[in-house]
Amino acid sequence: MRRWFIGSGAVAGFLAVALGAFGAHALRARLAPEALASFETGVRYQMYHALALIAVGLLAERNPRQALRLSGWSFVAGMLLFSGSLYALALSGVRSLGAITPFGGVAFLVGWLALLRAVVERPRGA
Repeated sequence: MRRWFIGSGAVAGFLAVALGAFGAHALRARLAPEALASFETGVRYQMYHALALIAVGLLAERNPRQALRLSGWSFVAGMLLFSGSLYALALSGVRSLGAITPFGGVAFLVGWLALLRAVVERPRGA
């Protein structure tokens, strides 16, 4: 699981850079400014959470905890739901896709709280 989180974070980071370049070069002339801003928000949050996912994997190598597993999966879900819905919204113009975005935001919040729990709880037997 630890290697999976690190590898997934690396893939998500790669995709964030690629999507950011795509947005800056290919979409700038094709999307309305508010759609482009939504797309860029998705890229930014994907990159933040790709790095967080790598950190979760590295922390789990030293001290595997259930809270770290929850954190990692929450970051993955958040990237798919939050960033994915913003990409789909920006590219399709279907406004109802914006209803998915808050679920991704909640997943990000759960991930950060689980990460906090993992670093403040005492190890078993300590």
